Amino acid sequence: MTPPETIVELADVHVTHKARSGGLFRRDRVYAVTGVDLAVAAGETVGVVGESGCGKSTLAKVLVGLQQPTAGTVSFHGKDIWSLPATRRRAAIGAEVGMVFQDPSTALNRRLPIRQVLRDPLDVHSHGSGQARDERVRELLDLVGLPASVANLLPGQVSGGQRQRVAIARALALGPRLLVADEPTSALDVSVRSQILNLLLDLKEQLNLALVFVSHDIQTVRRMSDRVVTMYLGRTVEQLPADAASRARHPYTRALFSATPGLLSPIEPIPLIGPVPSATHPPSGCPFRTRCWRADEVCAATMPDPQSDDARHTFRCHHPVATGTTDFELATEALSETGLAART
Repeated sequence: MTPPETIVELADVHVTHKARSGGLFRRDRVYAVTGVDLAVAAGETVGVVGESGCGKSTLAKVLVGLQQPTAGTVSFHGKDIWSLPATRRRAAIGAEVGMVFQDPSTALNRRLPIRQVLRDPLDVHSHGSGQARDERVRELLDLVGLPASVANLLPGQVSGGQRQRVAIARALALGPRLLVADEPTSALDVSVRSQILNLLLDLKEQLNLALVFVSHDIQTVRRMSDRVVTMYLGRTVEQLPADAASRARHPYTRALFSATPGLLSPIEPIPLIGPVPSATHPPSGCPFRTRCWRADEVCAATMPDPQSDDARHTFRCHHPVATGTTDFELATEALSETGLAART
């Protein structure tokens, strides 16, 4: 069987920002993304999880070309997009990738009717004739389950769920092969979140899209995804099939999954001690070591090399969780360390 085509691939990608917290004459650096390797295949759904500030949204912006890496390469179909001239890069990304942002209220121009919001990508990329663009707008509204009459309204005249449907339609305007959704339901009422998630799943199947789904909601990611990527302090610390979450080997991944049980699952949360370290002054060695109950001198000295159980499961940890260890056993092990101060 021929493996699916790789649409986008990140190789040793770093994103570093300059911060103003270093004083009048010194500027600290924020290490938003560090050494990320990630490939997304045609038709695949990749879920990206982690706590706030771990670099998920920055990674999403790198994938859609909104953020240029400080180092590393971002390749579409094997071609490094940041080595292309700006016009060719914009054309390539516009044709290949669409993005759905977290809050449709701020992502859509409130002064333009929805018809023009959806036409804008078509106009910018000179996609077809004027008549063809109007027809494409009607197709997009139908695709996301909105009536044609919505086209004449302003974004502020429709509900939050409808606005997000418009945002999804806009992201699909040019027929991309990859859709990146950054927390697409977090700004919506609970009553409409499942509708938007089901819409994304339906569109993925109908259009054979690759989907990168960024969220802090572990259960939603497991439901939506074929593969889950766990991020911590700008690094990807584990990648594994979504249906293998109970076999995660990194202590942080296991702690995340244990905190969000299913309706029929017992709650065995694995405790984490202390806050996430600052991205301006990350710990030496393994970034998770300051909160990990298994950390020792080796963890402080070096970043773990990638290990793998198989081609679909990789992780970075000096002391990975043994296969077959239950959440209860890990929680008991971690709780025995809760009387200790967080390591520094």
